[in-house]
Amino acid sequence: MTTLTLTFDNGPVPGATDAILDRLRDRGLLATFFVIGERLLDPAGRRLAERARAEGHWIGNHTLTHTKPFGEYEEPGHAAVEIGGAEALIGDLASPERFFRPVGRGQLGPHLLTPEARDHLIDHRYTLVTWNNVPRDWVEPQRDWLERAIDGMAASERNLIVLHDHCIVEMLDTLDAFLDRMAADGVEIVQAMPEECLPIRRGRVVLPIDGFVGDAAAPGA
Repeated sequence: MTTLTLTFDNGPVPGATDAILDRLRDRGLLATFFVIGERLLDPAGRRLAERARAEGHWIGNHTLTHTKPFGEYEEPGHAAVEIGGAEALIGDLASPERFFRPVGRGQLGPHLLTPEARDHLIDHRYTLVTWNNVPRDWVEPQRDWLERAIDGMAASERNLIVLHDHCIVEMLDTLDAFLDRMAADGVEIVQAMPEECLPIRRGRVVLPIDGFVGDAAAPGA
């Protein structure tokens, strides 16, 4: 059976994340929300993350500021600030393990991590979450994400899709249409992550990761 894991990035966004939570609640579906740490400094954002956690969704780390991929930074210590700073704000909302998703602009490659970022994830026992279905819901015309997502389902029997709170809220009807199509096609929506999208698991490298790590020298090297 084909499965689909739903993930939503770049929240929590008042007026957006809450509407998505309503839709998921009404359908009895569970997802993972990869949050930007600094958004939790807003009490309204914090309450949304707490609501998501209370309703059974998982909360993951999507960096502190979501500025650019780690591979585009040269400053030593940057990865630790972005990952650790967000995790400190997430605190006990993290579940069921320390999920981390790097900034990637929808593409996999060596821009995702530096050796420093990789080592931080390993040393602090994170689980690195990638993806295999990115329908680019931020690209105009945005509603075309629906067909791209459906086409992307052919990539694997275990799909992990990346959507964005602030984009999807403007077209919740397309989210409904996508979920209806998944049900009609017999796709099971699960919360568990496909193993192929977890190259680091609780600090242990379990899949080849060199393709996600740039060749920048580690601090002190």
